[in-house]
Amino acid sequence: MIGTRRFGFAAITTAMLAGFASAPAWTQEHGHGFRPGDHGVRPGEHGMVLDGRYNHGRYYPAIGASVRVLPEGYRPYFWGGHPFYFVGGVWYAPGPVGFVVVRPPVGVTISVLPPYYSTVWIGGIPYYYADDVYYTWDSTQNGYVVVSPPANADQPSPPPPPPETSPTDIIIYPKNGQSASQQAADRYECHRWAKSQTGFDPTEAGGGVSPGGNQQQRSAYDRAMAACLTGRGYEVK
Repeated sequence: MIGTRRFGFAAITTAMLAGFASAPAWTQEHGHGFRPGDHGVRPGEHGMVLDGRYNHGRYYPAIGASVRVLPEGYRPYFWGGHPFYFVGGVWYAPGPVGFVVVRPPVGVTISVLPPYYSTVWIGGIPYYYADDVYYTWDSTQNGYVVVSPPANADQPSPPPPPPETSPTDIIIYPKNGQSASQQAADRYECHRWAKSQTGFDPTEAGGGVSPGGNQQQRSAYDRAMAACLTGRGYEVK
């Protein structure tokens, strides 16, 4: 995907060592929780570092590490006239000899999250975390955008409870074994997307639209929700 904004690019050192503690259940990567005080990566073997923040628990090549050939399955992105390559949660840029591991520029958007990520709720918004990078869903780009670390990143919160008036009365089944936290995030994001597409918001009286168009826009909202959730790996009833 081609970006349109400019960015400043600088080499980044690896993050601080981190301690581990008990974890609440609301920030999850396949059932794992957040570890308070765990500030990211720890040194590992063969130039790899363990990203332990939010109990992510994955090894990645260190920032600044170089490779002669990109791993298979990479996706190219261009941002501010510069090429970047993304694979398995790791970002690369051209280096003196081959390619070097870098941090992605804030604002670049990807269509699919890395295979392993942690979902963390901060300030009532779901963030997706992997390799010391935060992503959020952007309905205008129909993808996940790289964002700066939230100011209160060390204070995650539980996902918001379902509203008394559910955004939709459809029933979903997580075919891919999505966690409760991921289901809440997907419902939230699909609701925002469906509302932006149809102008209908079932959490507001009358859907927030004129009575004459209420039924038609509600139907369109439900179809948008179903399409969005189906695309995210749910069976919708």
